[in-house]
Amino acid sequence: MVPENLKYTPEHEWSKLADGLVVVGITDHAQDQLGDIVFVDLPEEGAAVKRGDEVIALESTKAAASVYASVDGTIAAVNDRLSDEPELVNNDCYSAGWMVKIQPSDPTQLDEMLDSAAYEACL
Repeated sequence: MVPENLKYTPEHEWSKLADGLVVVGITDHAQDQLGDIVFVDLPEEGAAVKRGDEVIALESTKAAASVYASVDGTIAAVNDRLSDEPELVNNDCYSAGWMVKIQPSDPTQLDEMLDSAAYEACL
């Protein structure tokens, strides 16, 4: 499942621009490969990030993984539900399982990410 309205990285992360913020999460492929996610370490709101910075640490029953900032900016919101319900990432990775929202300093950086067809070619 690769929604066409999102942008992707080869590291199996997705991003979308919504209400001026860049919403970030991991793809269905990523959550499937990781298995049951048991812990999500989210950054602090207000933290400055650069594209490519590690911003989230995930732990699952199979492995640990990192999620990286897709754009330069500031963490505007974190999905606090993931602290108590990390399984949301497995159950609904493209909606309820979003991880952070970034106030981008340059939203055009999203244009450099993969579209759905290019991402599917990476799978």
